[in-house]
Formats: sequence, structure tokens, C-alpha cells
Amino acid sequence: SPDSIDVAEDRERFNVMLHELQIEHPKGGIARSEADALAIAADVGYPVVVRPSYVLGGRAMEIVYSDERLVTYLETAVEVDPERPVLIDKYLSDAVEIDIDALADSHGNVVIGGIMEHIEQA
Repeated sequence: SPDSIDVAEDRERFNVMLHELQIEHPKGGIARSEADALAIAADVGYPVVVRPSYVLGGRAMEIVYSDERLVTYLETAVEVDPERPVLIDKYLSDAVEIDIDALADSHGNVVIGGIMEHIEQA
């Protein structure tokens, strides 16, 4: 449903769902200003993954290793403001990211269309 798509793409709603389901995930936050971004990065610890909120396909995503690079990212790659938040998550070194594409019907039948391991840093 459109609401399910929104839960998957809206970081605040997605984090609520993860918490309710007790699913672990990297520490992170949502920045609506440069000051927010620097505070979140300080709390999470570098390196961090930064990207615009509500974007598909990882566009404009970058791994950042310092306050200086974070500020540069915010000035050149995205426009951060309350209407355009930026997601900041702890970058997990040596982690494996896997996507599973699946469809389910109202009877509980599930078809897995693909299982993909990311080979790029993400």
C-alpha cells in the first residue's frame, strides 16, 4: 500500500517500526540543519553514511570521515533544511548489505523475486 511504501522510505516511521519489532540497526539520526548533522555525527562517531531523506537508489549517498567533509557534503551535495532532512547513520565497516525483493498477497503467499548482495560500500 502507499502507506507501507511511506513507512519504508520515511526514516522516522521506519525507525518506529524497527523499534516495535525489536530489530537492530545502525545508530543514526535525521539532520535538519548543519548543526544537527554535526551533533549526530559526533554522537554516532565517524565514519558515517550521509544521504538525503526519502531518496530511492542511494543517490547522493556518501561515506564521510570528518566534520570538515560533512560540512562540504552539506554545502555541495544536498540542501539541508527542515523540509529536506539528511539521514546520518553509523557506517558499519566490513558489513554485508543484502536486498531481498519479495511480493506477498493477502493469503500469506510470498514470492521472492531476487536476493542481491551489494558489492559497493554502502
